[in-house]
Parts: sequence; structure tokens; C-alpha cells
Amino acid sequence: MLGLPPDAWNAVALSLRVASVATLASLLPGLAVAWLLARRRFPGRALLDGLVHLPLILPPVVTGYLLLLALGRRGFLGGALAEIGIVFSFRWTGAALACAVMGFPLMVRAMRLSIEAVDPKLEQAAGTLGAGPLAVFLTVTLPLSLPGCIAGAVLAFAKAMGEFGATITFVSNIPGETQTLPSAIYTLTQVPGGEGPALRLTLISVALSVAALLVSEFLASRAARRLRAG
Repeated sequence: MLGLPPDAWNAVALSLRVASVATLASLLPGLAVAWLLARRRFPGRALLDGLVHLPLILPPVVTGYLLLLALGRRGFLGGALAEIGIVFSFRWTGAALACAVMGFPLMVRAMRLSIEAVDPKLEQAAGTLGAGPLAVFLTVTLPLSLPGCIAGAVLAFAKAMGEFGATITFVSNIPGETQTLPSAIYTLTQVPGGEGPALRLTLISVALSVAALLVSEFLASRAARRLRAG
């Protein structure tokens, strides 16, 4: 199909799988961290903010290498995890983890800005009516910040679809196991006659990214309309 080898289609399917898992796994932690940074003042807040945004500052290869040092089979955490059967390095789950780490700052930033845009007086009013902190968040903060939260999730998904440096450093480029779409494009550009398939994969990557943006706009607009109607 489209003149692509089977490994290329496997890479597309794996990228969608990795990006979906990475995004879904980041949603609850991302919301929690975004809320903490937007609504709470506590010792170490600046440090937490810096750590969250660190993957945006570091070269992706450095982030991947740090993950390898920590979670590789000989890493200070990876060795203990391997003994109980949890292995990330050179596995597709490791690719999802690397993508989640790289996309987390984008998700948190969008969610944080959206939560900060919610009028705190509305939350205070709900609190005076007897709602607890969790109820206030679920019934006031989250619905009002939903468009931004959706945008953050889509940004993280798009980042995961295009992640290359951290992924290839942490889990290598193993066809059928860890070879994602960017890795497959890179591989095809290194072999004779691979320019055509690489271009077609690039077009597929662009199409998936545009589709993700369109879905994001649709969901955000729908959420905004519901808020105005309510």
C-alpha cells in the first residue's frame, strides 16, 4: 500500500500506539501538576516548575540518556524494576515513557494557563456552598478549563508522534518493537532508494499531525459551546 514496506506501516501503527499510551498516562499527573502550579504556593514550587520544563530545555538525546541511566537494566531504578519483570529500555513501553516525558511540559503548560484563566472567585463561591476541594475542581475548575486541557493533551500527543532523540537513545531503533515513525523515516533516508518511502512516510506524519490539530479544535470548540450554553 502506497509503496511502503511492511516495517514502515508497523512504525506508523507503533507511533499511534506509543503516542496514545503516553498521552493517556500523562493526563492525570499533568492535571495534578498544572493545578498545583496554578493554584498553590508551597516551598519548592519553583523547583517543581523547573523540573517539569526541563525536557524542553535539555537536548532530547540528553533526556533519553538520563532515562537510560535511570531505567536501563543496569540503571539505579531499572535494575530493581527488571527483577520484578518491569522493563522499559529497548521496549515499546520505554518509547511511550520517553514520549510522555518529552510531551509532559507542553501538556502541563497548556493546562496550567487554562486553569489560571478560571476566576478563583467562582471556586471560592462553590467552596462557600459546601463543596470540597475535589468537588470544586471537578464541577468548576475542570469544566471551565476543559478547552485548554484538551489542547494540552493534543500537544502532548503531537509531540509524542514526532519524538525522535529521546526515544532512539533510550529504546534504540528496533523494527517491530521500538521503531516509531520518525525512526523509520531516518532509517529510510540512510539506505539506497529509501527517499521515496521516506517522503511518503513524511506525508503520512504531516497528515496525522493536521488531523490531531483538527480534532483538538473541534473538541475545544464543542467544550466552549457547552460552557456558553450552560
